Amino acid sequence: MINRKRFFTTTLSIASVLTLAACGGSGDAASDSGAAGGDDSKTLTFMFRGGEDEQKAYEAAIEAYETDHPGVDVEIIATDPDQYDTKLQASIAGNDIPDVFYVAQGDVMAYVDNGILMDITEEVENSDFDINNVWEYGVDSYRYDGKNVGEGNIYGLPKDVGPFALGYNKTMFEEMGIPLPDTDVPYTWDQFVEVGKQLTTDTDGDGEVDQWANGFNVAWSLQAFVWSNGADFLNEDKTKVTVDTPEFAEALQYFADLQNVHELTPSIAQAQTLDTYQRWMNGEIGFFPVGPWDMSTYAGLDFEYDLIPWPAGSTGVPASFVGSLGIAVADSTEHKEEAIELAMYLSTSEEGQQQLVDAQIQIPNLIDMAEEWAADTESVPSNKQEFLDVVSEYGRSMPAASTYTAEWYDEFFINIQPVLDGDQTAAEYLKAVQPRMQELLDASIMQHEQAAK
Repeated sequence: MINRKRFFTTTLSIASVLTLAACGGSGDAASDSGAAGGDDSKTLTFMFRGGEDEQKAYEAAIEAYETDHPGVDVEIIATDPDQYDTKLQASIAGNDIPDVFYVAQGDVMAYVDNGILMDITEEVENSDFDINNVWEYGVDSYRYDGKNVGEGNIYGLPKDVGPFALGYNKTMFEEMGIPLPDTDVPYTWDQFVEVGKQLTTDTDGDGEVDQWANGFNVAWSLQAFVWSNGADFLNEDKTKVTVDTPEFAEALQYFADLQNVHELTPSIAQAQTLDTYQRWMNGEIGFFPVGPWDMSTYAGLDFEYDLIPWPAGSTGVPASFVGSLGIAVADSTEHKEEAIELAMYLSTSEEGQQQLVDAQIQIPNLIDMAEEWAADTESVPSNKQEFLDVVSEYGRSMPAASTYTAEWYDEFFINIQPVLDGDQTAAEYLKAVQPRMQELLDASIMQHEQAAK
């Protein structure tokens, strides 16, 4: 679901979307192959992004779909994650929109407002599969009523739901004689620091620390600390930036102090030599975020890892984010029935889901299937239930997933480095950044209102 090299949400500018939507019609991608060949077969294009494991899984799923749907051929357009948004936008600009394609949560409003996504509500509700057996978060991520995401008609189905759990190096704990974390009760922030100090050490006796407690990236991990401390980036109706509060400042300061005060994270110089992701892979870090998309890669680790809740702040309740990618149907497709069937097959069929689950790149979209999958405690990670808990209990969308543009949220991270370096307090930074964020949020709201008209 997520490429670690690409964090910030990307959304087409409203001006660009309006220009692209004005092109109208359908490109060559959805044309009948029989027009030239003289038969009745139909060709659909499916565009997605992913690594090698995901591409192989989709090739197998598409092959199974074609077997079940004689007369329908699916042309796969696979891209690297970093190239997907650019290529999709180029397809839209060139009036050659794929019939079925991945859509990001943050793009739903703009794409619907400008006629790019098809409303598939009726077909989904009248289909054979039980929509109540699909994660509610996944379906609601692609509902839109013209004002808010999460309500209204359905303009896509979840490709996946992506819970971000906290992983830990179980082998490291056992070798150091540290009690294993409780899989049900989260660490308090003080306990997390205490255990982190035990993990952070010089293992080879050369006088330099070479094992650390954690390697958190602020863009991926700060949210868990903010939310569990009772703070948030926005108010409930998404109209006001709320970062300048004591609770938010406490969470950001705690996050920065993990490195600057407690020294539980590799220094900036050490991280430049080898980033924290590679150090986790090498078995040098105790705690690191883990998503389902990591499982195929982590299957080759030289140590055993497992999942636990994120440490809890003042609320006493863990928090994390859960993301999603959607599978949408182009409003311009010439093969509406077949395209919707393909989207539903990839999102909700047991056959299609099994291909993706076997590739170890996601949890099942079907709840009963996911519960059976999580019950397997023999394979690593053994506590797969933690992924399901994030989705169903304590996970939240990324803050920009439900706003029209993401610039206001991106602004938060642009000048945050002095806080992480210990050169500026969290409270000082938040007081300075909030007005800039609010100005950009106001512009986003205005863009949305203009597009809705």
